[in-house]
Amino acid sequence: MKFLLDTQILLWAAGQPERLSPVLRGLLEDPENELLFSAASLWEISIKKGLGREDFRVEPRLLRQALFDNGYIELPITSEHAVSIDGLPPLHKDPFDRLLLGQALSEGVTLLTADAQLARYPGPVRRV
Repeated sequence: MKFLLDTQILLWAAGQPERLSPVLRGLLEDPENELLFSAASLWEISIKKGLGREDFRVEPRLLRQALFDNGYIELPITSEHAVSIDGLPPLHKDPFDRLLLGQALSEGVTLLTADAQLARYPGPVRRV
């Protein structure tokens, strides 16, 4: 199965694996699953790290390389992803999370998230 990981899950997998639930850990370790990360997540990390956010202290370039080294596949941002969020109900205000949802909708993959608000959207979102 193909899974797009939200930014928080990427950060936990890279620096705080103890925060991953057993279910999520199983999904990430299953060799049958294809794991994707979005360019939007690295963009978000770069911006929030630059703002001094304590929960975004990871070096984006090192994270990107580590994701590639561990077999993750990068999902670039396209205009189709951007317009796919048009008409979504305003359940979540974070533009990065909304873009991740747009990518999941457009690409037919499941977005894995720990965010209860994001998981309220209909479609391919799974809270883990």
